[in-house]
Amino acid sequence: MRTLAAFIVLFIIGGVTRGHAPTAEPAVADHSQTSPGQPSSVSPEQGSATPSTKTNVKDMLADAHQKLEHGKPQEAIAMLEQLAATAGGSAKGVQHELGIAYYRTGKLLSAEKAFARAMEEDPDDMEAIQMRGLSLYRLGRPAAAIPFLERVRQWTPNANADANYVLGLCYLNSNHFDEARRAFAEQFAVSADSGAAYLLLGKMLMQANLPEAAAEAAKKALAITPKLALAHFMLGEFYLFKSDTEQALREFEQEREINPAYFAVYDRLGDVYTRTGQYQQAQEALAKAISLDTSSTGPFIQMGKVLLRRNDPQTSLLYLQHALKMDPGNYTTHTLLGQAYRSLGRGEDAKKEIEAASKIHAEGQLKLQPAQ
Repeated sequence: MRTLAAFIVLFIIGGVTRGHAPTAEPAVADHSQTSPGQPSSVSPEQGSATPSTKTNVKDMLADAHQKLEHGKPQEAIAMLEQLAATAGGSAKGVQHELGIAYYRTGKLLSAEKAFARAMEEDPDDMEAIQMRGLSLYRLGRPAAAIPFLERVRQWTPNANADANYVLGLCYLNSNHFDEARRAFAEQFAVSADSGAAYLLLGKMLMQANLPEAAAEAAKKALAITPKLALAHFMLGEFYLFKSDTEQALREFEQEREINPAYFAVYDRLGDVYTRTGQYQQAQEALAKAISLDTSSTGPFIQMGKVLLRRNDPQTSLLYLQHALKMDPGNYTTHTLLGQAYRSLGRGEDAKKEIEAASKIHAEGQLKLQPAQ
């Protein structure tokens, strides 16, 4: 079954490192010998918490929360772990706060356990329920996360993610596409049976590297809403991925009729025409794409390639040099510039561009890192 590791990145703030359950802090010093006039504290072993103890717990919780909110998570964790070890059952809310602190620092195993204890203290703690589900998902246990995320379908600030979105990913991972569609529809506030909901599902499936299922979702979207923008575009990308340029061209042309101001459809048309050797049509399509959006490098690079194929390296340079200014680290741009300079007899410039392309390619190679 295909993994959805790419999606975990959409909501992780910081690295995902597996933590460990907190160990108990050493026992605090004995304060039974107090100075005259000072109230004596009551240890957990001596009986139930006094009002003074409850006040101290509340104050320490508030102090730890402030440290967490002001970028001092390790100090907050140390305070909360000590509070959990010393205050025991009187420290209601500590496990909830400790779970948030663990989650923010990537200690997901400890976070999940803390949220489980918080739920034992308060079965109606909706944030703890949701955060436990998110922790399980990030730990690679989407099936276990589903029951918790189903109970709380809303966004909370500490989650850094929409629960419906993560729930949808869990369903995708389990191949429950209808349930995923309903979750994404709720996230984006559209009817679950609408063409828009199927299109959303298709987009998520594409991002999950499930193109066949995405194409089926796009077809269902068009069956419900025949003039739905971007559905034909999605199908065109699918057929282009399958190297079926004839069907891709039909889909992109239909998208152009529905959505004529969408620059990307002309970029894709330019790509299809280039692949089939129809360079005049490719140049015309790419000119439209550039007219609609001058901020994207893709059409400029494509235009440079087309002009090289049409034996016009001088004009090609204009587009490729512009693309280079927009994105100096693009491997393809440097490669095409090298070809253009070579065609113009500028050997030294061509050599520099080919060397730059080789360096970018080498730096972009996947390098294995030691496990953390």
